[in-house]
Amino acid sequence: MSEARRLRLGLMLPIGVGALGDGRPVRWAEIREMAVLAEAIGLDTLFAPDHLLFRRSPPTNVPPIDMPEGKTRGIWEVWTILSAVAAATSRVQIGTFVACTGFRNPALLAKMADTLDEVSGGRLVLGLGAGWHEPEYLAFGYPFDHRVSRFEEALGIILPLLREGRVDFSGRYYEARQAELQPRGPRPTGPPILIGGQGPRMLRLAARHADLYDADFQLQAGELSARLGLLDQACAEVGRDPRAVARSAGARIALVEPGEAGGRPTEADGAAVYDLGGVGFRARQGGVAEIAAHLRRFQAAGVEHVTLTVVHPPGPRGLERLAAVVAALRR
Repeated sequence: MSEARRLRLGLMLPIGVGALGDGRPVRWAEIREMAVLAEAIGLDTLFAPDHLLFRRSPPTNVPPIDMPEGKTRGIWEVWTILSAVAAATSRVQIGTFVACTGFRNPALLAKMADTLDEVSGGRLVLGLGAGWHEPEYLAFGYPFDHRVSRFEEALGIILPLLREGRVDFSGRYYEARQAELQPRGPRPTGPPILIGGQGPRMLRLAARHADLYDADFQLQAGELSARLGLLDQACAEVGRDPRAVARSAGARIALVEPGEAGGRPTEADGAAVYDLGGVGFRARQGGVAEIAAHLRRFQAAGVEHVTLTVVHPPGPRGLERLAAVVAALRR
């Protein structure tokens, strides 16, 4: 496959409690093993989610947050984990999927990103988003109101700092007066910016500012067309060539071998539900050829990069099976 048509593949690192299916915290030694193995089998990116905790929240109570009332599911802090992953790897890109601008002062977040880009040797992809899970905001004392407006102001600080090295900004929610990034990381204009979002305002912000747009996790490739069409429309509204914005999506997959019991089948073709730490995840289930074909359909739908969550088998065994999928896609 030529480089122009090569589908780039990423892995969502499992850094939350129960992410390996046994209800316990995933330890750093296990995360490191998976990161090193992912690089060895030829994956292109390693992403990690930016959350503080998960609890039942009726307004957003959709999988993977279908949790019992009163239960808390924890997760490690993403910037600490990614700094360690950067030191443990040498080639693969690393990134936040996505960093919530509401959890950190935006000028400090830019400083953190530039520093991690230095530590990783210019391998950071800075994913940014407005956040969505209200319980973690309340638990850690962050305001949940006007999230998109706050996100837009945060971009007004983060992007100039990373791309130009300085900013002077005063808004309703944030300010950064004569802020500078010193010293600078390895890339004069900072890391590429990934933005994920679904609403009209978030799509316009992505169309205006993102190097890479992420369409979030999709069960079927056909679900991508409408989402990417909305991005094209947003690009037209802000006067940007849609070809200037690369496209990515996420896919949850379960790799089953012949005769192996899989998850609970769903109404969707080839999909099944897997229980990880008391939380149900819907994933595309199949063998190597079926999963490779599934990912080729994502590419045909218009994405250049797919971030994978391997729900079965969890951990290193899943990556060992994933190696055959990567090889099939590279042929």
